[in-house]
Amino acid sequence: MTDISYIHWAAMSDDALAAHIGAFVKHHRLTRNKSQEAIAHAAGISRSTLSLLERGQTVTVATLIQVLRVLDLLYTMEAFTVPKMVSPLAIAKLEQTKRIRAWSTGKASKASQGGKRNTDW
Repeated sequence: MTDISYIHWAAMSDDALAAHIGAFVKHHRLTRNKSQEAIAHAAGISRSTLSLLERGQTVTVATLIQVLRVLDLLYTMEAFTVPKMVSPLAIAKLEQTKRIRAWSTGKASKASQGGKRNTDW
């Protein structure tokens, strides 16, 4: 594939993935012209923890979320959205409860109350 933006995520090692995330965070921090100290303080973490994140070292998911929030990057969480799926069995059950015919409130309903159904069409 010739698309430069295409990355083989599955082929990357865990360390490479962590480094990619760190580079993403660092890029957006620098784009906003913020120091590590300022972002770390706003996120409630130490500067050294932010430095570890930016270098692709091990940090907690909570730390990553705090930094993403401060950088206004929580939209990236859309990648983790699980689509709501309806099972075929549930769809079939819903189809069974659908009305397929409307009943008249006139003669037919009165006849059915007396035990007879009016079949005059």
